[in-house]
Amino acid sequence: MNDTPGWASPGSAPSEGRGQGQDEGQGAQVPRPAEPVDQTGPASNWSSKQPPAGQWSAPPPPQPGPGWGGPQHHGGWGAPPAAKPGVIPLRPLSVGEILDGAVSTLRTHWRTVLGITITVSVIAEIGNILITRYLMPEPLEIDSDADGEEALRQAVDSLQSTMLSTIPMMIIGLIATLFTTALLTMVISRSVLGKPVTIAEAWQEARPRLPQLLAVTLLLPLIAAAIVTVAALPGMALGGAGGAALAVLGIIAALPVAIWLMVRFTLAPSALMLERQGVFAAMRRSAKLVSGSWWRTFGIVVLTTLLSLIVSMIIAIPFSVAALATDDSGVSGFVSGDIPDYSWMYLIITGIGAVIASSITYPITAGVYVLLYIDQRIRREALDIELGRAAGLPGYGTESPPGATTGSQ
Repeated sequence: MNDTPGWASPGSAPSEGRGQGQDEGQGAQVPRPAEPVDQTGPASNWSSKQPPAGQWSAPPPPQPGPGWGGPQHHGGWGAPPAAKPGVIPLRPLSVGEILDGAVSTLRTHWRTVLGITITVSVIAEIGNILITRYLMPEPLEIDSDADGEEALRQAVDSLQSTMLSTIPMMIIGLIATLFTTALLTMVISRSVLGKPVTIAEAWQEARPRLPQLLAVTLLLPLIAAAIVTVAALPGMALGGAGGAALAVLGIIAALPVAIWLMVRFTLAPSALMLERQGVFAAMRRSAKLVSGSWWRTFGIVVLTTLLSLIVSMIIAIPFSVAALATDDSGVSGFVSGDIPDYSWMYLIITGIGAVIASSITYPITAGVYVLLYIDQRIRREALDIELGRAAGLPGYGTESPPGATTGSQ
């Protein structure tokens, strides 16, 4: 246990065995019942005639003081508030506390967080602008008078062209997500302990884990894509309108399976970075932590995604309007429904909006995922005790909690 990112070993103090084995093998002495005292004998100074027993009433329970009276982790009703060395209290977190912790990290360590996100976002957006300007293929023309199989073929060709044209941007977005996830995970892990971290320190901690994180980042969407593709293969092999309908039905049936797996492995990047796990070990750890909390995890992921989209739209719309106002071809194309040939001015203005949106949404999304991982470990493995020790809080001691293990699970 130390105060660096990656503070906790996996599987410490599993919840399944917490509290067991306390009275076995520890030499505990069972108290004997007290011997009755004869108070009527000659050695007694008490009179044999005593007044009848009084009707005594129990004293009223003490009134809770400020900050008391609610159910707290590890203490029940009347326990004192949980310690809060950093951006979250060391106890199981509500959804609001997870979101607040992510925003608090951005607010508390804004120099480091914005330094990371703005740098990565600017580089990524420059790449997207160059791809849009020079590498984006011309859109396919669709005959509005076509019907039947011809209309379906044109729609499939247009979809394939769009997907192929977006692959370079998807790769750039993947790389940007990789670096922001790696660096921000280190920053957030320190912010939980109430300790600052510089960009150089975050990079030093994250750099050795980048290849494994890249493998996880690539593997998870590939698994989802493979599931959907396999489900669509029979329809694609059949061909025609019937085959297209069958492929659509297969995709619809496969999507819930892909979503279930993606949520199950949501915490894999955090486990990989903070526990220094391997790729498949991190995926197993994520599946174990999410087990029994799938719907809660799914709800938090959906809520975070919606909030990120809303924030991005709020920021991007004014820049898009301003960009259209400076580009005559953009306005005419927007009105006619055609895809216009946007000017440099349009791309630069919309790119600035995208950088600002990414600089805000990246840390919030990364913060929610890391804090969700920490919350699950607090609930299952009493990680709050380990975090208290790492933060140097009084009363947390130096010994490991009962049942703690140091190996991977």
